[in-house]
Amino acid sequence: MTSPNLRSYAQELYAALRARHTIEPLTNREPSLSIDDAYQISRQLLARRLEDGETLVGKKTGVTSKVVQQALSVDQPDFGYLTDAMSFEDGAELPISKHSIAPRAEGEIAFVLEKDLKGPGITAAQVLAATAYVKPCFEVVDSRIADWKIKIQDTIADNASSGMYVLGRTPVSPRELDFVTCGMVVWKNGEVLSTGAGAAALGSPLNCVAWLANTLGERGESLLAGEVILSGSLVPLEPVRPGDFMQLRIAGIGEASVRFK
Repeated sequence: MTSPNLRSYAQELYAALRARHTIEPLTNREPSLSIDDAYQISRQLLARRLEDGETLVGKKTGVTSKVVQQALSVDQPDFGYLTDAMSFEDGAELPISKHSIAPRAEGEIAFVLEKDLKGPGITAAQVLAATAYVKPCFEVVDSRIADWKIKIQDTIADNASSGMYVLGRTPVSPRELDFVTCGMVVWKNGEVLSTGAGAAALGSPLNCVAWLANTLGERGESLLAGEVILSGSLVPLEPVRPGDFMQLRIAGIGEASVRFK
């Protein structure tokens, strides 16, 4: 696809993000849109946000679990970028009524790195060795594509349908954790909503971070020391609206909570 078209789609998504409106799926208008094209759009969308004064603080994997892939009719993982404007502390009130269109919450494990990781060839063991600590996390995804009618290229272009995220308070060393069997429980408005385990995300959240490092490496990018890396949901996506309150607990890692307004 030509560069002017890529810039035009990036601008369209940027305007939709800022004005909280949706657009027609890009793949409806551009059937030849490739995954590489979509990542170029995403990178240009990020550039616009950085021009606004936002700071890049990390990266995220998306659609890493079968249940989320099935819900979104997407058949492979993707990645996006995290900025400081997307980050909130444990227990925060997320202003979805002002900044979101059709938000959905998911529970996952966030990694904070102490060493750079650059693919190809990164393994789960190398991810573990490069991790300073982990925290429980709520990610609130959103879509600028109308009615979440996305193909993989649409969600990639839309920064992997990113929205906001909340990290738990207490950092936990990853060294003694079993990332495959660690269990997650999610509550919504005081009632158990869903359960999951680390194995839901590509067999282990460590595999998700390795996949991300290797996929970025193919594009000349790295995971950097100090970055927050969201490793993908362990539970189904849950639509949220103002007034909802959600909590999660991950065995061996801790808790996080979030209110929506």
